[in-house]
Amino acid sequence: MITILNDAPDNVAAFNATGEINREDFENLVIPHVKNKVAKFDELNYMLYLDTDLENADVKTWLKNSLSELNTITHYNRAAIVSNNENAKTFSDVEGFSNFKFFSKDNVYHALYWCNNGNEPEK
Repeated sequence: MITILNDAPDNVAAFNATGEINREDFENLVIPHVKNKVAKFDELNYMLYLDTDLENADVKTWLKNSLSELNTITHYNRAAIVSNNENAKTFSDVEGFSNFKFFSKDNVYHALYWCNNGNEPEK
């Protein structure tokens, strides 16, 4: 299931993916939320917090296709994947996503900050 992370910065479309995720979650929740953000800010800053199993090749394929679809329908700016699963790093090779980063779960604040500002917080 995919849910919206409402405590994200206003210019970031942030989502949490848990358990089983499917195309309907993407079409019924992600796309409308992304379209609202793009209409308001004229660009997409996107973060996906993955709290689900990525061992299933279908999930990987679906997520890559979904991210590519977002890229074609929006004014893409930045995207981040947050996960402790090393396999999630393979999403950074999605075609057309040049400003894409992977963050571990203990750096979720850095991911939100980067999506919002384009840089990471100073330590």
